[in-house]
Amino acid sequence: MSNDEFRAAMARLAAGVVLVTAHDPDDGPRGEDVGMTATAFVSVSLDPPLVLVSLRNGSRMDDLLAEVPVWAVSILAEDQRHIAGRFAMKNRVSDRLLFADLPYTRGEESGAPLMGGALSALECRTESRVVAGDHTLVVGRVLTVGLSSGGGDPLTYYQGKYRRLG
Repeated sequence: MSNDEFRAAMARLAAGVVLVTAHDPDDGPRGEDVGMTATAFVSVSLDPPLVLVSLRNGSRMDDLLAEVPVWAVSILAEDQRHIAGRFAMKNRVSDRLLFADLPYTRGEESGAPLMGGALSALECRTESRVVAGDHTLVVGRVLTVGLSSGGGDPLTYYQGKYRRLG
């Protein structure tokens, strides 16, 4: 089996799209917010409430979450495709510019941005990190949950493209 065959097989698994965020207090006078789009995000346990996100080894988010124990996840709605695309860009200069015109609030526990209009938002504290091949699996205990007042459908990712349900 080749890497391309494996990638093609996994592209046939639809996934929800989330924005993982954290606040880096050491980056500049007031720190900097960092974000990344992820599709490898799952619920792990109800009691205690645990989630898992997969981060590419050596990525800015992987390095930051190795140092900062609290972070957040915004589960994106289908009309937030532009946010997912923005934070999925490779070789970007600064996350500060990416957050500049987006509506968000700051999590009380994490200080991380929680996207306005997201279907839900969670703040988490890292429980464990497991290196798995070229990624690190980060298990987080959910500290807070916020649900949007409106409904809406989730943004999904299937066969290399953002999709709508239905």
